[in-house]
Amino acid sequence: MACPFQHGSVPATRMPLAAAIAVTTSSGAASESAGTSTSDAASSGERQPVYYGDYLRLGTLLSLQQPESTHGGTRKAAHDEHLFIVIHQVYELWFKQILHELESIREIFSTDHIKERDMLTIVNRLGRVVEIEKIMVDQINILETMTALDFMEFRDYLVPASGFQSSQFRVLETLLGLRPENRTRYSQETYWNAFSDDDAGKLREAEGKRSFLELMERWLERTPGLHPDEFDFWSKYKAAVNDILAANRAQVDHAELTPETRQAVLAECDKNELSFQSVFDPAKHAELREKGERRLSHKAMQGAIMIFLYRDEPRFHLPFKMLNLLMDVDAFFSKWRYQHVMMVHRMIGNKLGTGGSSGYQYLRSTISDKYRIFIDLFNISTYLIPRSKTPPLSESMARKLNVFME
Repeated sequence: MACPFQHGSVPATRMPLAAAIAVTTSSGAASESAGTSTSDAASSGERQPVYYGDYLRLGTLLSLQQPESTHGGTRKAAHDEHLFIVIHQVYELWFKQILHELESIREIFSTDHIKERDMLTIVNRLGRVVEIEKIMVDQINILETMTALDFMEFRDYLVPASGFQSSQFRVLETLLGLRPENRTRYSQETYWNAFSDDDAGKLREAEGKRSFLELMERWLERTPGLHPDEFDFWSKYKAAVNDILAANRAQVDHAELTPETRQAVLAECDKNELSFQSVFDPAKHAELREKGERRLSHKAMQGAIMIFLYRDEPRFHLPFKMLNLLMDVDAFFSKWRYQHVMMVHRMIGNKLGTGGSSGYQYLRSTISDKYRIFIDLFNISTYLIPRSKTPPLSESMARKLNVFME
């Protein structure tokens, strides 16, 4: 069996990791260090060799699966409870890793000026988050090998614990940008009432931080080309859109259509014009934002639309990639929630959840658009126009977007 650290086969004796590495070094290097003993290394203050099991704390990690169904040792544990525990422990480890990645990205975004070289780091780490989410979705397939009857063998022992009480996931939602008012009330109470005092404190602390959505909004507002003295993208974009809308109406006027078809096409033209007007008019945009139908500020929307339209420009390559990855993050969390809802419905039907919630009915409410943090980015497609109609960049703006500037 290959060693997980890729240093050859597992030694017959308990060989320290550092010693296993030394075996693969050249004979010259090995002979030079042959006279140095482990005790010498310890006395000189050098770092002690690391053993695989010790490094990963396997003794502790593998002892953490303690089924409740043993009921103090008076009965045999339900076989599938072990799987149930492992799956949820792995989820918590993935949540921890995602938080680790997002905190590092938030730190970069918290500065007033993001260096172009940091964008690759952001894109790579967001890509890692997306890959983790894919695994999270696939893990549900493993849990679904447990039947509803298997789950009933130990479900009652879980009361009043609930998956809702995953404080890491609630912190994750909050740091991404999910607002308290967009959450479905849990058992008719404020969501942090379901947590211990310590976990509730962590949730309140997370709510006091700037969310990823807020930091991204501030970054989008600084998109080069938005300022009237620079390129004045918004004015040029509105003019191009108005030309397209006028051309659409003219085409209908000159087309040979039945009265019913003409009326339907003109109604579609009206709908398109109203849609664009909602993003052109700052007051209408603010009204939609107040209703919770939009998340980003008006200027941030302008920046996002510009990045999408001019994504082929070198300076916008990574920003465009980042925005798409944020949509992936949103999409896979939505997919994970949906898969989870379907699994819960299969397992418990319409029974109450172990934590006292309405179970399936509560979970179903969490797959609504209220829980989609970056939904504005998905809606950008509504406002895209063909490349042939996109306003050409000025010479100075083309130069600015053709180089990476610190």
